Amino acid sequence: MTLERLDIDPYYNDPGRWAHSLRNLAEVMVPCLDAAGARSVMEVGAYAGDLTEVLADWARLTGAKVWAIDPAPQPRLVELAEQRSELGLIRETSLAALPTAPVADAVVIDGDHNHFTVSEELRLVAQAAGDTLPLLLFHDVCWPHGRRDDYYDASQIPADRRQPVHEGGGLFPGEPGLRRGGLPYRGPAAREGGPRNGVLTAVEDFVHARDGLQLAIVPAFFGLGVVWDRSAPYADALSEVLAPWDRNPLLARLEENRVFHLASAHVNLTEMALARQKAARQEAVLRRLLESSAFGVAEKLSRLRKRAGIGAAHPVLSKDEIRRALDGS
Repeated sequence: MTLERLDIDPYYNDPGRWAHSLRNLAEVMVPCLDAAGARSVMEVGAYAGDLTEVLADWARLTGAKVWAIDPAPQPRLVELAEQRSELGLIRETSLAALPTAPVADAVVIDGDHNHFTVSEELRLVAQAAGDTLPLLLFHDVCWPHGRRDDYYDASQIPADRRQPVHEGGGLFPGEPGLRRGGLPYRGPAAREGGPRNGVLTAVEDFVHARDGLQLAIVPAFFGLGVVWDRSAPYADALSEVLAPWDRNPLLARLEENRVFHLASAHVNLTEMALARQKAARQEAVLRRLLESSAFGVAEKLSRLRKRAGIGAAHPVLSKDEIRRALDGS
């Protein structure tokens, strides 16, 4: 097994520890590739190359070839492709690249997380593969994108295949709509659930439309989906690798707990930021009062009225009180 010889740091490019990269699931993915005897991998959606680096290291050990498709690769991915002979970089969108891309033994789909794009990617992969469907691996088959579309550029999705969008919407587990302070995403669907909505929905639609396919779901780090042909020569070996992970209820509870606390922490940070902004505005008003000659006159008049017994029931707001409030004393 090649896994023990790989250097896997899932937080290399994730200081906030959202665990957004498939690199976090390498301990499951690499054994899948080994079980399938894969000697070529197509990665759809590589971005900064977190998983790509693991795949390239695996390819160097096994003699395999890796292609990464990304229309806007980050500098780190570009540098990686320049340095590694086993890695090829295709700078196109998946839908433009897949019709002419090499046919690989395994395809990793982790690009634009919406039903239309994933469905089209699967259609193109199956069309190119013919009778022998490659091993398919998917990210984000669990919350939040399993049942909710997200669009990098909603204008590129046909209107009749696009969910209503709320740009920059905050997502929170258990909330089918949007929540202030929830995890921010670029262009999420305004509502979760329903037909033609989400990555897992697209994968299930693909599996149900074809005979003989098996779907496994590893409910960790936003969810890994694996699809393979039950008649493939490696089917039994792959099933054995995935059996302990597939829809494991303990893993599912851990993931539910993880995303709840991740989203809750973001809500708390947002609320704290809003509270700080409110306090800053209030402080600015108080400081303007301190500098206001009109307030100074009003303070003196209030003191005179109090001494004269007029309006004695109303306490006098003084500049000293404001200063103490600003100083926190």
